[in-house]
Amino acid sequence: MLVYTVGTWDLLHVGHLAILQYCKSLGDTVAVGVASDEVVASYKPNIPVVPLEQRMEMLRALRCVDIVRPYYELEYASACKELDVDLFVIGEDWGKQSHNIEVERFLKAAGKFIVQVDYHSRTSSTKIKQIINYQFNKISTRKNRFK
Repeated sequence: MLVYTVGTWDLLHVGHLAILQYCKSLGDTVAVGVASDEVVASYKPNIPVVPLEQRMEMLRALRCVDIVRPYYELEYASACKELDVDLFVIGEDWGKQSHNIEVERFLKAAGKFIVQVDYHSRTSSTKIKQIINYQFNKISTRKNRFK
């Protein structure tokens, strides 16, 4: 059984690992789609901190991941078709955008399934970036006091 999931995978953390390990528990092969910077910029305010090739390299190093492939358009149905996906794992923030509805229809027509998972409550790339910004601003403020 082939399980496919997609994401930005920026600042790889335990929440990412939990999703990927869960994917591995669902099937024999886990394929991971990695959003290009251009794709991320089309729906998020900032592009990833870690470049695409490095994000892919980190994912390839994980035992629970078998296939890593980039995607350059905000569209998932073609990858699901090419990979012959059995399960498509999505996050809790999955919405009703046209690209999401398209893949849902494709998978349903093909007799395949979507599994929605909750994100890890302890961390996220956004939380990590906020902590880094907070620490940076704190250090900058201290330095400015001593000038």
